[in-house]
Amino acid sequence: MKTRFVLLITCSLMFQACAQTGGNSQATAGSIGDDHTEKPIINTEGNTLEARINTPDGFERVPVAEKSFGQYLRQLPLKPDGTMVRFYNGLPKPNFNVYTAVVDLEIGERDLHQCADAVMRLRAEHLWNQKEYDKIHFNFTNGFRVDYSEWMKGKRIAVKGNDVSWYQAGSPSNTYKDFWKYMEIIFSYAGTLSLAKELKPVKTDQLQIGDVFVQGGSPGHAVIVVDVATRPETGEKIFLLAQSYMPAQQIQILKNRNEDISPWYSADFGEVLETPEWTFTNKDLKRFGE
Repeated sequence: MKTRFVLLITCSLMFQACAQTGGNSQATAGSIGDDHTEKPIINTEGNTLEARINTPDGFERVPVAEKSFGQYLRQLPLKPDGTMVRFYNGLPKPNFNVYTAVVDLEIGERDLHQCADAVMRLRAEHLWNQKEYDKIHFNFTNGFRVDYSEWMKGKRIAVKGNDVSWYQAGSPSNTYKDFWKYMEIIFSYAGTLSLAKELKPVKTDQLQIGDVFVQGGSPGHAVIVVDVATRPETGEKIFLLAQSYMPAQQIQILKNRNEDISPWYSADFGEVLETPEWTFTNKDLKRFGE
């Protein structure tokens, strides 16, 4: 089971680190190179990711298929502009220049919905909404694969030390409550270590919506690519990132502290990708399979 941190200790460390990074400034116009834009990137009235966050001038969102994971992520509902992220216990997470928007999805009342959990939850929720139940499966840290199609049959998981097995607990059922109970089991016994092993490596020049930057560890971290845009004339690519964190908290759209196109990130970031609360490398980009 992945390590859980005591709320007060974690918040204290987080606040000390973040306090060094400056205040909470909202992203506006941006540029790459010498191509400046006058269009505000943030539309404060938008209530979805696509409606809230405009592309910089010269960039266009990449096409996504109807009912695809990319479309689901692009249409994520957002809380009103200026809303603070909330931890699982209702306490606010001060915005020390970390996030530009808060995703309007419930996360439960337990300290479970952390970084890798949010990534797995977004993928699973999309598949559940599309009734693609056979594609919902994740591995525990010990490698045990947990298929939602088995859970739907009324089966449940028995965990004794490192031994994991299925047992019949009830009648078949597939309500959203059943689905969320399944996800809480995944949150409890999977994490960045299992996710990093489960996903397939991808080169950064092939980056697409739904890809994940992940470093397995105790703790590690994971963020998910929730939108992509390109400049047609040059092929330049930019992307948006979302994360949860520790303690369990609402999903947030990350700012980019190093570019004036924030919250967009350039895919030409080189070997190191700096996000507000974690540093990744270009070797950390991975993708879900079928």
